[in-house]
Amino acid sequence: MKNTTKRPLLSSPGSIGNLKLKNRMVMAAMGSNFAGKDGKTTEQLEAYYEERSRGGLGLIILETSAVSWPAGASMPFMLGYSQDKFIPNLQSLTARIHKHGAKVAAQLNHSGKIAQEDTIAGRPIPVPSIPKSERSDMFGLLTQDEIMNFIKAGGPDGKGPRYHELTITEIQDEIQHFVKAAVRAKKSNFDAVEIHAGHGYLISSFLSPAVNVRTDQYGGSVENRARLLIEIITAIKKELSNDFPVLVRLDANEYRIDGGIVPEDFIITAKLAEQAGADALDISAYGNTSKGIAFTEAPLVHEPGGFLQFAKMAKQAVSIPIIAVGRIELNIAERGLKNHDFDFMAMGRKVLADPTLPNKVVAGQEDLIRPCIYCYVCVSQIFINQPMMCAVNSQLGNEHLNENIICTDGNRKKILVIGAGPGGMEAARLLAVKGHEVEIWEKDKDIGGTLRVAALAYGPNGQLITFLGNALKDLKVPIKTSTMATSQMIANHKPDYVIVAVGAKRDAPEIPGKELKHVFDGEQLRGLLFGSDSVAIKKLSLFQQLVLKIGVASQLLRHIPVLTLLSKIWMPLSKNIIIIGGDLVGLELAEFLIERGRTVKVLEPSSSLGPNLSIVRRSRVVHLLKEHGAELLTQVTIKEITRDGVRYEHSEKEHLGKADQVIIAMGANPNLSLSNEIKAQGIPTSSIGDCTSIGYIHGAISDARKTVLELEVIS
Repeated sequence: MKNTTKRPLLSSPGSIGNLKLKNRMVMAAMGSNFAGKDGKTTEQLEAYYEERSRGGLGLIILETSAVSWPAGASMPFMLGYSQDKFIPNLQSLTARIHKHGAKVAAQLNHSGKIAQEDTIAGRPIPVPSIPKSERSDMFGLLTQDEIMNFIKAGGPDGKGPRYHELTITEIQDEIQHFVKAAVRAKKSNFDAVEIHAGHGYLISSFLSPAVNVRTDQYGGSVENRARLLIEIITAIKKELSNDFPVLVRLDANEYRIDGGIVPEDFIITAKLAEQAGADALDISAYGNTSKGIAFTEAPLVHEPGGFLQFAKMAKQAVSIPIIAVGRIELNIAERGLKNHDFDFMAMGRKVLADPTLPNKVVAGQEDLIRPCIYCYVCVSQIFINQPMMCAVNSQLGNEHLNENIICTDGNRKKILVIGAGPGGMEAARLLAVKGHEVEIWEKDKDIGGTLRVAALAYGPNGQLITFLGNALKDLKVPIKTSTMATSQMIANHKPDYVIVAVGAKRDAPEIPGKELKHVFDGEQLRGLLFGSDSVAIKKLSLFQQLVLKIGVASQLLRHIPVLTLLSKIWMPLSKNIIIIGGDLVGLELAEFLIERGRTVKVLEPSSSLGPNLSIVRRSRVVHLLKEHGAELLTQVTIKEITRDGVRYEHSEKEHLGKADQVIIAMGANPNLSLSNEIKAQGIPTSSIGDCTSIGYIHGAISDARKTVLELEVIS
């Protein structure tokens, strides 16, 4: 691949100890639940990592493992390093990664107080001190289906985790578990090991003054609390010699944890780790996971570059390489390398979304990188003990199936896709990559469908529209916008196959008063924001109508970034708003409105808020909405919309919620009329995305892949 990179430093070689890496792009460790129940690798896991090596990474840090497996495991499908029986499978894994030029480090860990599998099995959980019990505020946001798959916190006797405070002798045993695991990693042909000393696990619990209240040589001062980590590093170095790199993942801060790790502690520990022989530091942070918002402060940071300040601190304090992580964009990474703020950039979610990201960076094809939209679907799966998935990359976890999507197909078909939303564009992209003749028809002036509104509510969604548009342009797939497809037009086009991706039929439920001028459904709101619904616009004042007409005439309302900015200055929406419907659309709309200074109340008829938002994002959104004064009610019976607001019943009492405007964020239903008309003409047809069942971005992208696979089978 020709090197035309805009990121010469990110693409340049680097070293950790004597380990030479072809570039400075690192895959951060992320649990996948792709391993076997027996602690061994599987074909699914090996293919998943091989695909990321093929994508051009310099270093892959393997997902967290259990050095004393099955003890110390935090997931049901977690790699083990506790016995020699694991070595052959691990050798197979490292061979497949090495085949494509990446290096690989084993991340060695004991989950300590987070060792879920020990709780389930009723095994004593080793800790420095008995931790305090704290109920998670995420639990109340789970749906019944999620609760069924959630952590079995009660254990076999229903009494919860059985913690055991380690004795001095037992601490020495734990050190040996890490040493023996490192020896097995080297025998398995890993290029390095990373000691996980963060994220609330065993070593981190010793480091944290909030957990470690020991009074012996392993408690008290920072130096004493770091003693376990230092003795592990020293013992591994002694056993394996200095030419085998040892990386250390450290928390620089503990958020929302009273008396937790602070940056001053972290710097002392970092210096001690370097003195003990650590070859690089991987800088992270941790948060109180009983608080839903804390998880997106750390370890899975939502703020772009949220941990960079800590990486800079470490770089100034030690002389060994620093690995920075935490939602770092490519331009920021390049600048950080130039300024010597750190030495390597680690990516997690980015290489789930696009495993070929490093190759595209090197080739100067950044406009073709499939973006992570930070929806947290990936990690939310782990919360409910399910295999990881990705909303924008439906191939994740399916690499082992050898479905041969990405290849040229000699049996070329003429395929018409109706609808340029995410599902339609992804289907067209996959079909074009396979070599089919593809064309898209879209009724609106712009591509994106309802994802355009979603991008207003949550900015990262817009990056997916940009990527799909760029990819289709690169593949020379024609998109005819402002084209309302009819069955006759389609028949005249004479396609071999039609994929219908026209989105849901959005009809607000029959609520008395929904016809009032201050009431808008989801489609009308979309038309207001983009100035495209003349009927909805007529509900506004003359001044508001005039402003929108100017916006439409100037073409400003067609551009999402511009409209996002303008909407913070002025919108045709009143100050006090009630949203009927508290699922994904309602909550993201509430988030959008709160950010623009509106007062919001959400009324949800069911018992759950945001079931179609991933658990982690749901927790974050609900927390922030409440923090900014939004009122969120579930199990509400809507009686009537009046000129003053909404009459509803809640907790067996009738209320009148006053509002200047009411938005009905409900009523998305299947939309199969066009598909049925096409089929009636004998044209082979498939429907995907929300026009068949409401699945939002993840469902649309997944449907596209499934449909393309099925089409190839019948071709």
